[in-house]
Amino acid sequence: MSGVSAYTQEVGDMICERLAVGESLRSICGDENTPALSTVFKWLNDFPAFSEQYARAREEQAEALFDEIVSIADEECTMVRANKHPSVKSDDENGDIEVVFDSTAVARNRLRVEARKWAASKLKPKKYGDKLDLNHSGEVSIASTLQLARERAAKRD
Repeated sequence: MSGVSAYTQEVGDMICERLAVGESLRSICGDENTPALSTVFKWLNDFPAFSEQYARAREEQAEALFDEIVSIADEECTMVRANKHPSVKSDDENGDIEVVFDSTAVARNRLRVEARKWAASKLKPKKYGDKLDLNHSGEVSIASTLQLARERAAKRD
């Protein structure tokens, strides 16, 4: 990190382009010739045009995260290892290797997907956030509620 502290449109564009393709701000700011995280946060307060550009880049980042989720879900979760037991089926003629399901890779990929789903839901909640069902299916009876309140009040007296 070189300590870039003066805002320029060129640096703002670079930051937003990298965000939009899915890179984290922490990663961007960790490179040489980029400002520190605190500097970017200051720019967001000081430069309204950069703040708007940054907000759009973050929304676009949700799309990049969505694409990453699909790629991660499509990854193979197998590994090849030497076959130490002759009774285990093998994919080669000599029985020297074995292709096995890698449950650790599955668990890691599940975590990677969940983290990206969460981030996308925060970056673009209308599209990727949880849908809330605000329809009321129950019944409210004011008369019965009033009656219960009267009964409780009478017991206290």
